[in-house]
Amino acid sequence: MAVDQALAEELVSTVRAWVDRDVVPNVARFELADEFPQAMFDQMCEFGLFGATIQEEYGGLGLDVTTYARIIEELARGFMSLAGILNTHKIGVTMITRFGTDEQRRRLLPRMCDGSFRAAFSLSEPDAGSDTGAIRCRAERDGDEWVINGTKMWVTNGTRASLVMLMARTPDEGITCFMVEKDPGEAYGGITVSKKIDKLGYRGLETVEMSYVDHRVPNANVLGGDDGVGQGRRYALSALELGRINIAARAVGVAQAAFEAAMAYAQHRETFGRPIFEHQAVQFRLAEMATKLQAARLMTYDAARRADEGERVDMEAGMAKLFASEAAFEIAMDAMRVHGGNGYTTEFPVERYLRDTPLMIIGEGTSEIQKMVIARKLLERYPAE
Repeated sequence: MAVDQALAEELVSTVRAWVDRDVVPNVARFELADEFPQAMFDQMCEFGLFGATIQEEYGGLGLDVTTYARIIEELARGFMSLAGILNTHKIGVTMITRFGTDEQRRRLLPRMCDGSFRAAFSLSEPDAGSDTGAIRCRAERDGDEWVINGTKMWVTNGTRASLVMLMARTPDEGITCFMVEKDPGEAYGGITVSKKIDKLGYRGLETVEMSYVDHRVPNANVLGGDDGVGQGRRYALSALELGRINIAARAVGVAQAAFEAAMAYAQHRETFGRPIFEHQAVQFRLAEMATKLQAARLMTYDAARRADEGERVDMEAGMAKLFASEAAFEIAMDAMRVHGGNGYTTEFPVERYLRDTPLMIIGEGTSEIQKMVIARKLLERYPAE
């Protein structure tokens, strides 16, 4: 798509300045209290970030994947959970844009631009994560409606979302995506938030278990219309390609924050009469951190660029997500080591970076799943003679 690069650069710069000015100084009180950062969310709406990748004809900014990844990187550098508030919405937008009917796009996308009508993505269940074949949530056709029963796990933004992209098993034994519209809140038409999941990190936004008991969804809300019945798994996997670029960009942002914290500390903290940066062991550690960070960023931008050029990027997105998430964890751990005992306290932000980074290794397909995806694509690209 044609993108106004001047607008894109201005938006990235604006988000970067806002993160430095308003997010970094205030994040600790929201994160430690596990409190939703309402003022920060409102500012993200003001920037138009929820419509960042929605086409201009529907009221969005029409940004490309590369620009969006850079925005996610800046948000995660300040507070990784802000990127999470945006990510599930982006997945919903991508699925509707790619696979929705013309009527569904016209009806839903304009409402999704300003953040007042946010999307959540609901695939996982207590016994079904990457194994979509184990999904038990079921939908039965009843005239012009579908009746949904089941329990979904790990639903980010589940309480506050107005639209849930819900994967359920349909009588053809395929997986179908239902666009569940609801009023944000605890209970609505057979939908309840049955449990709030407390987490090691990724705090400040809700991750919940949601239960559906005889909840009715109109047939008009089957993603892709009648042709979309049984196609939900394919739709979800396609959207998750871009979701994995998002996770990689988040990992780069957190890694950048951890690296910067370690660099600053190493130049101010003194031992044996000199800054610890002057000790070769610390220099080598920081050099390795910087190298991993640069490699992660370049892999992420390469996957985003390929997506912008219309390429299939399941392998590149998987590689970027795999490398960047593992690198972010290693960089955060090294940042804590540079800080020594201070890094283990809540007085310094590196403990938060270390708590946040495991999510990127696990979320949207573990590192082991990424390796499976990469290996399959390698076999396709390099078949035996």
